[in-house]
Amino acid sequence: MSKSPVIAIDGPSGSGKGTIATRVAEKLGYSLLDSGALYRVLGIACHLKDIDLTDTAAVANLAKNLDIEFGRSGEGSVWLDGKDVSLVIRTDLGSDMASRVAAIGPAREALFERQLAFRKPPGLVADGRDMGTTVFPDAQLKIFLTASAQERAERRYKQLIGKGIDAILPALLRDLKERDRRDSERAISPLKPAEDAIVIDTTDLTIEQVVGQVLEHYVPA
Repeated sequence: MSKSPVIAIDGPSGSGKGTIATRVAEKLGYSLLDSGALYRVLGIACHLKDIDLTDTAAVANLAKNLDIEFGRSGEGSVWLDGKDVSLVIRTDLGSDMASRVAAIGPAREALFERQLAFRKPPGLVADGRDMGTTVFPDAQLKIFLTASAQERAERRYKQLIGKGIDAILPALLRDLKERDRRDSERAISPLKPAEDAIVIDTTDLTIEQVVGQVLEHYVPA
């Protein structure tokens, strides 16, 4: 039996991959995997439980036993140990902790099987940083979204302000550049386009334009 098709959408923070992946999944009627949410939840869990990130065994053990629920109180909601963490995982703390735990090999291995389980009929749109290079290397379509650092920081700023979360644009830009560096230079599954990925610069494109480009490149198996 052939595997269900996968569209892998990767890219740095603020490139729009989450929004684009959601829109594409909705148009195709496919399942959606927000891999970043898994790492954000793990990072926040480590923070809440005061787990030292240098204790990789403890981080991996926590990853294996995370009590995570998606969508309990609506689209986009994320619950950890019975508590709604939808907002906190999207804060700068959530972003920073996600980037840090993503560099821990045993933690990535623990979350790997969870991600594979999202692949089911009729298909899957997976967004993250290594969906096309590591998790779903056989994806039917691999997209790598990018945008200028300034544009990505401004998008992040508007997103946070829109959710009622305080933010300072210069600080966001600085943190975003640092996260880019950390994600790109990590030894395990570094942030980079797959060799057969289609790179789309979203700096001057609307959401609809990017979604259109992705769908134009997709030919179901």
